[in-house]
Amino acid sequence: MISRVTALVVSYNRSQLLRQCLDGLQAQTRKPDSIIVVDNASSDDSASVVQQHPCGAKLVQLSRNMGGAGGFSAGIALALEEGSDWDNSSIWIMDDDVIPTSTALEKLLDAAEEASRLNGRQPTVMGSQALWINGEIHGMSKPRPRTWVKAGHRTLKASAGAYQVRSLSFVSCLISAQAIRKARALPRSAYFLWNDDFEFTTRLLKDGIGYFVPASEVVHKTKVFGSSDADPGNRFFYEVRNKIWLMRYSSSNFTVMEFGELLAKTVRRWVLTLLRSKDRGLILKCLGRGLRAGFGTRPLDNASIFCAEPEVAQAIQAVEGDGFTGHKR
Repeated sequence: MISRVTALVVSYNRSQLLRQCLDGLQAQTRKPDSIIVVDNASSDDSASVVQQHPCGAKLVQLSRNMGGAGGFSAGIALALEEGSDWDNSSIWIMDDDVIPTSTALEKLLDAAEEASRLNGRQPTVMGSQALWINGEIHGMSKPRPRTWVKAGHRTLKASAGAYQVRSLSFVSCLISAQAIRKARALPRSAYFLWNDDFEFTTRLLKDGIGYFVPASEVVHKTKVFGSSDADPGNRFFYEVRNKIWLMRYSSSNFTVMEFGELLAKTVRRWVLTLLRSKDRGLILKCLGRGLRAGFGTRPLDNASIFCAEPEVAQAIQAVEGDGFTGHKR
């Protein structure tokens, strides 16, 4: 049974949304035991919002913007320093544009308890259903069911509609602290944004069990509704570079069949992105840059990236040790 939950929010220059996110956390029927907000060197009043909010969140201010990937890596490492009962602790992570409904955490924990009872072990990762501002299901964050179920029950009966997954997004994701410690794993900060959640959760779920829980709902206040590959603009560079990095340096996350499926889906995604874009020249330019960076460089390890943040680097080292073979400075 999960007895302790630390909520982790990564924020950057969206103070109004951050306030709503913290309001949502404070309104939970099962409140998190602690809240950490990692601020990615925002230039707005995000820090003041956290400091003045009655939820009592701990504020971690980074000296520069490390992207969502770096923010989550730092935040998870620091959250693991808060306690020692890792067998019964979890970290509930989300971006600042995610507003959890009042029962979001309660429903995740109910599903996690059912999964533990059915499978004989604690689930590694649990994910929420994301809705857009109009109440429709947000396809950007809805995962596909796990194709090849190696262990555990495919679905949960009491948590209606919950099913096993192979990956989850960081849009309301409850992660076992024990699993993180055992895997000596953190998100790859070098990714900056895009695919960091996919890489991290596929690593944890290679041998772990995770579920998508539709009964746990959050509102994901993105600017547009739909898939992230519709027309990403300059950010497509990160999709390409990081996906190449993932296939080169994280291939052990996948079986041969899964890797083949990933490769096919990646090609399809990139083709659809090009066809749907209003600026195909920009997409092609980002594709070229991403391919060159993906094949011509390798991701720095987390500790090297945070060398200017000694407290964070120390926390990262305590989790990962020498477990990540990324490039060092």
